[in-house]
Amino acid sequence: MSSTAYGARARARAEVTAAIKDEARRQLAAEGAAKLSLRAVARALGMASSAVYRYFPSRDDLLTALIIDAYDSLGAAAEAAHDAEAEAGPVQRWIVVCEAVRGWALAHPHEYTLIYGSPVPGYTAPADTVPAASRVGLLLVGIARDAHQGLGLARPRLPAELRDEAARMASDLAPDLPPEVVTALVAAWAQLFGLVGFELFGHYDRVVEDRAAFFRHAVARLAHDAGLVYPQQGRSGAAAATGEG
Repeated sequence: MSSTAYGARARARAEVTAAIKDEARRQLAAEGAAKLSLRAVARALGMASSAVYRYFPSRDDLLTALIIDAYDSLGAAAEAAHDAEAEAGPVQRWIVVCEAVRGWALAHPHEYTLIYGSPVPGYTAPADTVPAASRVGLLLVGIARDAHQGLGLARPRLPAELRDEAARMASDLAPDLPPEVVTALVAAWAQLFGLVGFELFGHYDRVVEDRAAFFRHAVARLAHDAGLVYPQQGRSGAAAATGEG
């Protein structure tokens, strides 16, 4: 097969793959992940079911592809926000990353629900999803690492009964950071998505009105709890834009 023919076939396959995933996302929005069906996707696209199976052998394979795409899209949004504030202090970079997570979730509610909503019955995410799922967490760890190597981090209090678990988490996730900080980072990561989920799924109704301001304050507190408590200077030496310290 010539390189031209191979390239045309690869482009055609990429186009069909994209069309299948686009239709699957439409069905996610309309019916939810539990009702996603390869046959329904094929029917909507005017394809034979056997043709769709050549691209995604099972519903779970299609779900995995959609989950990885969602995690990567979220991670890319967070990384772009961070890069736009690359010279700011750690607290400001932490806040803009968290705000990017919230912004992405509000713009992509069905994809957010797929990755952080209720588990899909009968589906277990494979290890293939881990690198994409880790992008936001690794970004927050990197911000803490910059602070630790710069002005320093305050070590959060850690109860004695948690010290062994904290040491294990630090060894697995960030051995160059104090175990107390790693424990706080894991808690902050969980609380970040809890804050976003509460807003997205309607739990703030009749409780929180200025949700952007509330969110910014809450994630600034998470930064404080993770040890980012000193007046933070930007990488170029300019004061960070946030007043949190």
